[in-house]
Amino acid sequence: MADYPPEIPPMKAEIVDVKGECSAGHKKGDTLTIGCYDSGGLCGFFYHDIFPSLNVMQFGGKYPWSSGEKLVLECPDRENAVTIKITRE
Repeated sequence: MADYPPEIPPMKAEIVDVKGECSAGHKKGDTLTIGCYDSGGLCGFFYHDIFPSLNVMQFGGKYPWSSGEKLVLECPDRENAVTIKITRE
């Protein structure tokens, strides 16, 4: 596993909703440490989908529709959508 450079800390993530049943076993309330250097155990399909957003957040950027410190994202499985909140600390 890659080491985080000390000046680039990982972010916190929480599964805030699951519609249906996640095939990877993610459950509402699960917490992870996540970032560009570590998927934190997040499903590979979901991680691949959100990586560009993680990259923006981890390196100090923000989107106009977010506070810059938090971002809410949904997995690509629309039938069993998992929603995750990423927090930059």
